[in-house]
Amino acid sequence: MALLPILEFPDPRLRKVAVPVTSFDDGLRNLVDNMFETMYKAEGIGLAATQVNVHKRLLVLDISEEKDSPLVFVNPEFEVIEEALQEYQEGCLSVPGFFEEVSRPRAIRVQAQDPHGESFAMEARDVLAVCIQHEIDHLNGKLFVDYLSPLKRQRIRGKLEKEHKKSA
Repeated sequence: MALLPILEFPDPRLRKVAVPVTSFDDGLRNLVDNMFETMYKAEGIGLAATQVNVHKRLLVLDISEEKDSPLVFVNPEFEVIEEALQEYQEGCLSVPGFFEEVSRPRAIRVQAQDPHGESFAMEARDVLAVCIQHEIDHLNGKLFVDYLSPLKRQRIRGKLEKEHKKSA
C-alpha cells in the first residue's frame, strides 16, 4: 500500500467532477487500499478519490472510534429520507485546520457499488449521513467551504494560500 498526496483548497483539481467507475479490477481495489491508508494516516474519517487527484466516483469512510469499520462506496448516489437539517462542525483533509458548522439533511438513503461491482443500498443517519454527503460533494467538485459565507470562505482560502507559499 502507499500513501497518496491529498490536494488542498484552493487547488482547482478539487473542482473537477468525477466520472463513474466502470472497471472493477485489482487497480480499483488497490486504490481503495491506498485511500484507506492515506485517510487513516491523516486521521480523517472520509476521503473521496477526487481529494487524491483521481477523478472517479469513489469514496471511503470509517467513522468508528477504533478505525475498524471501513466502508467503500463506488458510484454513490443518495436521496434525502428525512428533510430535517442538522448542523455539524465539519472539517476536511483538503481544508486542513478549519472546522465550520454546516447544515445537511439528517437521514439519507445511499445506493452504490462495492469494489467488486456488487450493488447495495443502505440508510444513513446523523454523522454517517453527513460524512457521505460531504464526500459525495467532493465527487461533484464541491467543498464544505462552499456552504459558508463568501467572507469566511475567502478568509480560509487566504490562510491556506499563505501556508502553501511558506511550505513551497
